[in-house]
Amino acid sequence: MDSYEAFIAFSQSEKIKSALIWISHSLEQLSSFSAGEKQGAEKIIRTLLGMIAHETHLSRRLARGETWKEVAKHIDQAMVMIYSGVPQEATFHLTRALTQVTSISHESMSVLKEKGFFENEE
Repeated sequence: MDSYEAFIAFSQSEKIKSALIWISHSLEQLSSFSAGEKQGAEKIIRTLLGMIAHETHLSRRLARGETWKEVAKHIDQAMVMIYSGVPQEATFHLTRALTQVTSISHESMSVLKEKGFFENEE
């Protein structure tokens, strides 16, 4: 991974991690909503997840990491669960995506530290 790819990967991974956490928490709250509220919340969650799916595909093209392919696969699976009427099952796939994105973040930060962009505090 070169410096450009590392910067892109780190930036995108931090953004996507935050969004995955927000969406997971939102999905957990669905069970406490009335039917009408649940329907509206699911629309918002689908929209947000779609936006994150696009960010993931963009990251895959710009940072060229194979791990982004796995992230996209898990996000797509989460989307399928939501559209299939079992949104509570989407959290499992989002957690798997979050694990992959966290790995990307750590790897890219390590590359940037090795290249001297951040001080090592050892």
